[in-house]
Amino acid sequence: MTDQNVSAVPPRDLGGLKALLLETRDTLPPRLIQAAAFALENPDEIALGTAASIAAQASVQPSTLIRLAKRLGYSGFTAMQDVFRAELKSNWPDYRERVVRVQEARKTASLHPLISGFAESAIVSLERLVSMEIDNDIRRAARILARARVVYLMGMRRVFPVSFYMAYALGKLGLRAVLVDQVAGLGPEQLTGAGKHDALVAVSFTPYAPMTVELAERAADRGVPVIALTDSAFSPLSPMATVKFEIREADYAGFRSLSATLCVAMTLVVAAATERKQI
Repeated sequence: MTDQNVSAVPPRDLGGLKALLLETRDTLPPRLIQAAAFALENPDEIALGTAASIAAQASVQPSTLIRLAKRLGYSGFTAMQDVFRAELKSNWPDYRERVVRVQEARKTASLHPLISGFAESAIVSLERLVSMEIDNDIRRAARILARARVVYLMGMRRVFPVSFYMAYALGKLGLRAVLVDQVAGLGPEQLTGAGKHDALVAVSFTPYAPMTVELAERAADRGVPVIALTDSAFSPLSPMATVKFEIREADYAGFRSLSATLCVAMTLVVAAATERKQI
């Protein structure tokens, strides 16, 4: 299959580029999808890295990045990279302020370097979150949760604390919640009663938990509204999501923060409880 440009005039802003990738996703070969997913999940790395370093992180060849850029209508990878650089530059004052703040803190900090690093990654995650335009999505999700007969919560592996917290908090606030914890492989049975008058909150990040994706798909097929907390427009949860939150968590030493995800979870719980009182 030969690569053909999908856009005569490629987007010059990140929003347009993201929309083009989503529009053409089904026409892209697997390797280009892999590179595109990495780009959407790690825009700062695309802006600041070299083709070689980015390709290594994305587990593709540098030539794959060039092919992706040309497939989207750019003259080459650098031209596509300029879109990511422009986006980063537009946010530069906030980043510069953060860097100065961190440097000043380190001069006097008595904390262990690990806790400083993890705290810094949490700050970055939260700053990314507050820069997102998700007010409408929060309102939509809150309405779905408030009107649900039962809210099912599902998040496995490292994101299990998110779904566990939501189950706990929703119950405390008077909303019926069921935690799909997959203990003894009973996830499918735990979701048996879910229907169109209920709701499912599914949480999964790269590498996506196969059972989370499978059970969310089954629920969506039965008409259950799915609220997805994930990290990319290319997430396997995206096609089935009624409302989707793309959350980019920073990492330190390879360990990703959950700060922004928990903040979204807390927001949804309280917003849903507030909405319930108005029904």
